[in-house]
Amino acid sequence: MSNKETVKTKSSPKGIIMLLLTAIIWGSSFVAQSVGMESIDAFTFNGIRTLLGALVLFPFVVVRRNIRKNKLISEGVSPTDAAKKVKTDKRQIKYSLIIGLIFFFACNFQQFAFYYSTAGKIAFITALYMFFVPLFGLFFGKRVSLLTWISVFFGFTGLYFLCIDPKDISSINLGDILALICSIFYSFHILIIEKVSNDKDRPIDGIEISFAQFLISGSLTFILMFIFEEPDMGNILIAAKPLLYSGIMSCGVAYTFQIVGQKYTEATVASLLMCMESVFAVLTAAIILHDTMNLRETLGCVIMFSAIIISQIAEMKNERKKE
Repeated sequence: MSNKETVKTKSSPKGIIMLLLTAIIWGSSFVAQSVGMESIDAFTFNGIRTLLGALVLFPFVVVRRNIRKNKLISEGVSPTDAAKKVKTDKRQIKYSLIIGLIFFFACNFQQFAFYYSTAGKIAFITALYMFFVPLFGLFFGKRVSLLTWISVFFGFTGLYFLCIDPKDISSINLGDILALICSIFYSFHILIIEKVSNDKDRPIDGIEISFAQFLISGSLTFILMFIFEEPDMGNILIAAKPLLYSGIMSCGVAYTFQIVGQKYTEATVASLLMCMESVFAVLTAAIILHDTMNLRETLGCVIMFSAIIISQIAEMKNERKKE
């Protein structure tokens, strides 16, 4: 089978639809995060929603472990040995802690950005991880193509138009800076997950890693919620809808869609579809929150999105060279 046929087989309509739904859910979740912040504080919102995400994924973890255990038993492995083999090893615990801590910083920096900036701007600035990943990848021995460097240049040009007005230097606010820091943490998050996932000899279950990161991040944020904030049950109930949507749909359902969808979709196509979340965030913010951007900010978004597309074309060319 040729490379073209392989890509065609992987990029099935089933996978494309699931990843498009993932982007829609993630994008609209920015609106849910913004609305939720009207009633409760950042640590309260993030702690509850990430623990909800862990709760949604927990049954999947249990069921998948039982399936693996029963399969081993059917192959002649004793129940005791089968239970040991599906048990989480020290390596997975180590990487779960690292990924969970990075995710904790990333999602909390992003959540605090909503105090100062809009959902659409935060979404586009967060998408800068598409450029930071190849830059930081240099420290992991990865080569960066000329096309990728061009996309990085356009990405930061778009960020300049989106966040900075030369006539009003105060137009760049603390929320934009927090979203940028969030993007840097997400870059490390992606690189470490890629490193772990590419270890074919000692594979780590993606859903279990996701469950662990939500559990670790949610637990730490929950502790900070009681230290620095005064959570009120009445206000939490007011924010119930955005909390449930962001926790169940964004953390739980969308991540599951991503895992399943990527099995049926070529990697570059998958990245292109998922980076559409920033576009859906702007659209839903405009429809639901009536957020508007001026001409300069809109131009910044267009430039940044074009840069994201260029970066993915560069990635596609690199993958073809490897093949």
